[in-house]
Amino acid sequence: MSNEAYAGTVRLTVAQATIRFLTNQYSERDGVEHRLIEGAFGIFGHGNVAGIGQALLQNEVDPAEGEDEMPYIMPRNEQGAVHAAAAFAKTRDRMSTYMVTASIGPGSLNMVTGAALATTNRLPVLLLPSDQFATRVPDPVLQQLEDPTTLDLTVNDAFRPVSRFFDRVNRPEQLIPSLLNAMRVLTDPAETGAVVIAMPQDVQAEAHDWPVELFRKRVWHVRRPVPEPAALERAVAAIKAARRPMVVAGGGVIYSQASEELRAFASATGIPVADTQAGKGAINFDHPCAIGGVGSTGGDSGNHIADKADLVIGIGTRYSDFTTASKTQFKNPEVRFVNINVRAFDAAKQSAEMVVADAREALTALTTALEGYRVSEDYSAEVTAEREGWLARTQECYHRGHGPLPAQTEVFGALNELMGEEDIVINAAGSMPGDLQALWQARTPVQYHVEYAFSCMGYEVPAALGVKLARPQSEVVSIVGDGTYQMLPMELATVVQENIKVIYVLLQNYGFASIGSLSESRGSQRFGTRYRQRGQGGHLQDEQKVVGVDIAANAESWGLTVYRVSTIKEFRQAYAQARAEDRACMIHIETDLYGPNPPGSSWWDVPVSGVSRLESTQKAYEDYVQDRRPQRHYL
Repeated sequence: MSNEAYAGTVRLTVAQATIRFLTNQYSERDGVEHRLIEGAFGIFGHGNVAGIGQALLQNEVDPAEGEDEMPYIMPRNEQGAVHAAAAFAKTRDRMSTYMVTASIGPGSLNMVTGAALATTNRLPVLLLPSDQFATRVPDPVLQQLEDPTTLDLTVNDAFRPVSRFFDRVNRPEQLIPSLLNAMRVLTDPAETGAVVIAMPQDVQAEAHDWPVELFRKRVWHVRRPVPEPAALERAVAAIKAARRPMVVAGGGVIYSQASEELRAFASATGIPVADTQAGKGAINFDHPCAIGGVGSTGGDSGNHIADKADLVIGIGTRYSDFTTASKTQFKNPEVRFVNINVRAFDAAKQSAEMVVADAREALTALTTALEGYRVSEDYSAEVTAEREGWLARTQECYHRGHGPLPAQTEVFGALNELMGEEDIVINAAGSMPGDLQALWQARTPVQYHVEYAFSCMGYEVPAALGVKLARPQSEVVSIVGDGTYQMLPMELATVVQENIKVIYVLLQNYGFASIGSLSESRGSQRFGTRYRQRGQGGHLQDEQKVVGVDIAANAESWGLTVYRVSTIKEFRQAYAQARAEDRACMIHIETDLYGPNPPGSSWWDVPVSGVSRLESTQKAYEDYVQDRRPQRHYL
């Protein structure tokens, strides 16, 4: 269109302008456009009911010409809404997301945990918390936190450290640069995360004359930076000089849609590929070079190769503490690193040779530059032996025949065998991500959805909502522990309300299995990790009886169909029934709180009390001193 077509203004409130603008924003990569903000989650109160709430209502019942629909979903908890938006963005490889609006005070502050999760996982979400009056005439307004040292501070300032972009719109004119910068960050492959625009409640409802051009269709092009020739040359030289190179594939490989290029690189060079939690599925588990998870929650094959590696090629990974096993995993004294990442901050980690580039572009360039190169036959034979050994151990964990209660690894084995290649398994905190990272055999990049950057209990329930919205053609299975369930179950009501088909698998073990095991290993005797009724002596360690919520009955009250099973055979039968359902359902099974879990081959640094009167803690501290000796900076 010509500039004349955009002449003039249109009178809208700040909230109405925000919604009209957002409906016309698109992302683009590789010639494919995506609606950037596909919908809105929102809980309304006095901070936004007459602002963003009114704008969403008007959009639904009387949309203006040139304003697309902004589908609205009413969640039950603001934190859950942000988790759902983050899960949606993750499933869409960060090309689309949702906005979330909340009322002033506790409603907005409830979103802070979700914002931290999104930013830690590098996932784009747009949050619109409501704020106090910009005019400061009604002051202090209901739910306003007062600071006697400044009138400028509000609870929404808590978003600053957990967001990639934060702004507060105190005048209508400020909305334009704020929205444009918000879109910039949401579509930035290196700097994306939670984007927060705090909106004072009076400003939301204030009318303003907006330039019509603000609302034209805008396409934000997601860049694919190519590797600098000199950096590529250094990386190639490092690989050719190594005798035992390996790849650590992170979530950046999947977000870059570089799985095909990773498989081609591994096939051509023979370099083994381990995966992180976010990177599992980047290479199919049955590829000859796939060696599985690495680090604190990795399996033997990945960790044994990592122990001896002299070159680690990190692709799209941020090297979390779990991936490096608290800087103990890569034990070779001569180990060096080459890091491929769109973010220089991550590419520089472990004193690496930096290749600041898109994962797909870098892998393509590396494969071409390494034509004719291949690791030694002896190294390939070692990789094959490690692979085959761990595949056999995995089958043992999947088919233990453990009793009287099944082990959770047997549930995972049944799911791994029953779910299709395009189906999606969801999990987050506790012992289950560790078991899944070690054992799950992902066949495609979409199949494995485990949030383990922020390890947020309660994520699994709303995440299933977001994943199913993003990929309705897939069967979505969310594995939830009883501890996690009690953190954030209320979005089950939203799932039922929106007719979302999700299968929840509830593992009931009457406690916190992961922290219980960690507590025991660190000399704290599983204190405070089991659901027990206080004994007559008044102490948690006194004789107690197990108590727990009837989660199956609770889930039924939310509107789910619930299958109660007690054996793996019954679980398999229930899964077939659940798969045939057209509504949300749950399979409830009791599992052994004490495992057994997969064999461990790595370490995680959790400090132990340096002085104690308890013998269990004294012994744990002696072990801790020994275990941390291999720890070092990679320089």
